[in-house]
Amino acid sequence: MATAERIDVEFRAILTTADCWELLERVAHSAQLRRAARLQELLLFLGKRLLTDRCNRLQEQEIGAKVFHRPDSYDTSLDNIVRASVSDLRRRIEAYFNSEGSRETLLVEIPRGSYIPVFRPREPRAGVTPRSQSQAPGPGTESAGSTANTKLALGHNRQINIPWIVAGIVIAALFAASLFFWNQNRALTDSIYGWQREPSVAALWSRFLNANSDTDVVTSDAGFGVVETLSQKQFSLNDYLTHSYVSQINGANLSPEMHGVLHRILAWDLANPYEIVLARRILALDPRGGKIHLYNARNYMPELIKRDNIILIGARKSNPWDELFDRRLNFITDFHSPRVLNRDPSPGEQPSYANSDSVGYCVVAYMPKPDENGMVFLIEGTNAEATEAGGDFLFSEDKLTGLKKIFHSSTLPYFQILLKVSSVRGTPLTSAVVAFRAYPGTY
Repeated sequence: MATAERIDVEFRAILTTADCWELLERVAHSAQLRRAARLQELLLFLGKRLLTDRCNRLQEQEIGAKVFHRPDSYDTSLDNIVRASVSDLRRRIEAYFNSEGSRETLLVEIPRGSYIPVFRPREPRAGVTPRSQSQAPGPGTESAGSTANTKLALGHNRQINIPWIVAGIVIAALFAASLFFWNQNRALTDSIYGWQREPSVAALWSRFLNANSDTDVVTSDAGFGVVETLSQKQFSLNDYLTHSYVSQINGANLSPEMHGVLHRILAWDLANPYEIVLARRILALDPRGGKIHLYNARNYMPELIKRDNIILIGARKSNPWDELFDRRLNFITDFHSPRVLNRDPSPGEQPSYANSDSVGYCVVAYMPKPDENGMVFLIEGTNAEATEAGGDFLFSEDKLTGLKKIFHSSTLPYFQILLKVSSVRGTPLTSAVVAFRAYPGTY
């Protein structure tokens, strides 16, 4: 038997259920999973099915029903909550073993293509092979090679000590390398932390980073928005969460071909590339990944809203979570057409703002959560370019400084603004505030 196989057999012989459970508990309560309650539940459920129930195969539907409370017969081709969550769980488990779990001698992983955890010993790091005694010269022996390693004769009486030359070269190389990496590190630091040197930008985003709660960035479900457009139906957040919109589509008077198209679209994970760019920009504010987390609307969960701060990207048509805050907005994107409605126009404002070929609009709202226990950002563009411009606005020192002047305040209050965005060939060019509101008592 090969050495590796023998070690694995011996390891399995001494491995106990208690060892495995203790490891799962440590992973579940680690920094990577401590605030991800549903992923904790998922990990412990998978562990229980293996260690307690002795199950060696798990179906996606069972996990969806038991952990994510889906109907027992739900269609996994239309709802990928299990696959997405297990993928996220794999990344977090790997991060645990690369950080606070770096000294663990036992590893757990969920192999791709399976939902059953696998436990295995951690392979020891390869050591440096020591030089054998037979390779070293004997005592009192001096050869040409050994002489060359200590001295180099130049003329009759001049000698240069090679170790000093080598030391000088090494010091010079280390200095050059240090200078190079210092410059690289400064450039990297500027790209990651440069926003902190812009007072208005830093003041705004530090509110999220310094909050007691984590922040969830939720991008839109682009496929869902396309399905609503093609089916000419509007679905509520409740329809979205309960997946009753699927049965409504099935009952719609559409051609078989259109039904097939809609179901194929729902099976895909479609994302808006402009929103992903903005989401990554927000995630870069927290390079260690401890405070800001990214979700797609399809994989977000109601219990997180009660606990975390929220940044919702995308209009309500493709991000149904926006519905939770519609009643608190004065400016709202219209579901049926690319325009923004102004519910209570002030003097000089229009009751609605409609898109044109080169102009779009973006609603940016910064508000407290209804229970005052956290903050909400909504960035809702009438098109992709407008949403991108809304994100650019929130990272612009000049724009945010100008916004403080609009509110006649040294600090930004909770606010709603409507941006008019001009664009060309898919690129936003300019943006300007055309209407605004501040929440009462915030400044």
